[in-house]
Amino acid sequence: MAGRLRGATGRPDAPAGQPPATPPASRPPSRPDGGRDGVPQPAPGAASLEAGAPLTPTVTTVPSPPAGPARPAPPQEPEPPAAAEDAPAMEPTEGERERVARRGSQGDPGAMGEAAADLPNPYEVAKRELARACEALGLDPAVYRILARPLRFVEVAIPVRMDDGRTEVFVGYRSQHNDALGPTKGGIRFHPQVTPDEVKALSMWMTLKCALLEVPFGGGKGGVVCDPKRMSARELEGLSRGYIQAMAQVMGEEKDIPAPDVYTTAQVMAWIADEFSQIRQQNAFAIVTGKPLVIGGSLGRREATARGAVTVVREAAAALGLDLRRATAAIQGYGNAGSVAHRLLHQLGVRVIAVSDSRGGILDERGLDPAAVAAHKETTGSVAGFPGARGIDNAELLTLPCDILLPAALENQITAANAHRIQARLVGEIANGPTTPDAHQTLVERGVVVLPDILTNAGGVTVSYFEWVQNQCHWTWSEEEVNRRLEERMVRAFRRVWEAAQRLRTRDLRLAAYTVAVARVTEAMQVRGWIHRTDSSFRS
Repeated sequence: MAGRLRGATGRPDAPAGQPPATPPASRPPSRPDGGRDGVPQPAPGAASLEAGAPLTPTVTTVPSPPAGPARPAPPQEPEPPAAAEDAPAMEPTEGERERVARRGSQGDPGAMGEAAADLPNPYEVAKRELARACEALGLDPAVYRILARPLRFVEVAIPVRMDDGRTEVFVGYRSQHNDALGPTKGGIRFHPQVTPDEVKALSMWMTLKCALLEVPFGGGKGGVVCDPKRMSARELEGLSRGYIQAMAQVMGEEKDIPAPDVYTTAQVMAWIADEFSQIRQQNAFAIVTGKPLVIGGSLGRREATARGAVTVVREAAAALGLDLRRATAAIQGYGNAGSVAHRLLHQLGVRVIAVSDSRGGILDERGLDPAAVAAHKETTGSVAGFPGARGIDNAELLTLPCDILLPAALENQITAANAHRIQARLVGEIANGPTTPDAHQTLVERGVVVLPDILTNAGGVTVSYFEWVQNQCHWTWSEEEVNRRLEERMVRAFRRVWEAAQRLRTRDLRLAAYTVAVARVTEAMQVRGWIHRTDSSFRS
């Protein structure tokens, strides 16, 4: 069992041993000066919102005993793996290429994206966008100083007994960015190139995503540095159970709720839910979302990311006067999100002329039938080689003449090198961070409407919230009910962003989305007493 937490930011120490059945109070009392333990307060007269300010969050290492399966593994649910709640789920071949796309210095000529050592650090990008939103809102610098770093960042050591008898020690992370609106929420990824900065950035984006959708969660994110492709099912089970053992004191249904992400599936969530239930000595299935249906997963979860994205695209097209029945689209990435988006766009009358995956792409100006392409990929492992279509690569797909471009694969796909050649009128970011900041600025200046990732791919976390609600109420909604509620929230969120852009007199929907989200989190922090409203707190 995980040992005592020492020095974790923003929370009191928890007692050693197992956590109590009822989670303790999550926050110490406010200090007389209005601040809170663990949250940095601005120095008198401080006024800088500079995104590059050095941050040094406290990191806690919590060793655990070697983890192994505590019970026979639950049976595999006969359903596709759950999609990550804040990005499309990655297939193994595409997931491996994510490493290269993000850290191009290790170049792989077959990978999506440009192999460049100077690709932006995601945490610095997140802080830069946050600073822009705070400045646009005229917020007190204290808001930026709080939101630019996680309230808590935990690092743990996870010993796992491997199949050959040796003990391997894995490093795991959990970033709990902000819980002003509710318990933190975010996926866990298993990947050899997980970094603290990546985890911190993703947790910040989750905070903003939840705020934008009015989901009562804050942002969290976790990861383990490992190569799951080289691990057996038994070893993965030991790692999954070991992660929640080490993190049990800082996680729970009302504290921090994980979900699937890169290389973590519904089965991994089932192991985590079972292990946490053993620790709590009661069923605690609401500790995770993205579970198999048989133990509390939600109907509609698999399609949620794509369904939410297509809803936002539909609303944006209507606002722009774009007739979808005459529109064309290209989709980069054909995992769960990309393939479902293809089908849903086809149902709206959109002619999808090009799709791609990690092995290449296909183009047919007459339109691609989603069922036929999906069947071909199921048989061959790739969309490449689809009969009757011309083969293209991922770089060519991005610059095709089309009305709608959906990057649904990896980060940093639209860069300063190709942004001036994008011909789409509307770009919907289903992937997390597919557009670099410089490229985004170029697109905005050229009049391309970019639907930002924190809006476009928020369907996943929204239905994760629905799953959590159903678990807490011991109730099951129909798929129709889930889809109806999802559509209502996505439509409302888009309209809030569109109206914010009009108020700001900008075509930059990313800035507009950030301002809507940051304003909501700021209001929550104010009414809770974390910060004090002054005459200059908000710009009227």
